[in-house]
Amino acid sequence: MNPQVIVTDVQRPKLIPPKGASKVLLHSCCAPCSGEVMEAMLAAGIDYTIYFYNPNIHPKKEYEIRKDENKAFAEKFNIPFIDADYDMDNWFARAKGMEFEPERGIRCTMCFDMRFERTALYAHENGFPVITSSLGISRWKNMQQINDCGKRAAEKYPGLTYWDYNWRKGGGSQRMIEISKREQFYQQEYCGCAYSLRDSNAWRREHGRESIKIGTKYYGTEDKA
Repeated sequence: MNPQVIVTDVQRPKLIPPKGASKVLLHSCCAPCSGEVMEAMLAAGIDYTIYFYNPNIHPKKEYEIRKDENKAFAEKFNIPFIDADYDMDNWFARAKGMEFEPERGIRCTMCFDMRFERTALYAHENGFPVITSSLGISRWKNMQQINDCGKRAAEKYPGLTYWDYNWRKGGGSQRMIEISKREQFYQQEYCGCAYSLRDSNAWRREHGRESIKIGTKYYGTEDKA
């Protein structure tokens, strides 16, 4: 860990990976959601690597902002960062027929499955006994839905475990926001996919609000971009 970067000094629950695993592959969706997860694992002395695979994020500009910010935060702590493929066309193909499904519905299950499948495969091929994700720390997500997808992906490989730790508990959700404000992370205003952006903007128009502007809103400041 970079000695010039200090992990938030708070009392966190003692983290021990399943089966006392020596290393963990962390699927990360973005810097705001993974900030507390990353710091909590660092504070516990867990050896982990970030796996960034999120082909759902649209448009490409939004994807690059989220990825680059997450990568930069990882570099502060000398945490390995795996930049996986952005196979957006494959994501849209799998989402076909689900374009108008609601948030937290079957389209989201498909999306989580797709991302966890690739995470589990990478873990299997590269000697990681445990995978987990920052997705569940967000209060906008269905934690049970996410955990079911993670476990389903891990079950395909002998010896691989999905760590369903509740990253929200013990003040985790609040620290997620505090870290985001401290780091002035990009403040995402929709889930990430094209359909979430479409529906979010439709809601905004109905309520007299401007459409989402990509790359303009940041925690703690309105003019970092």
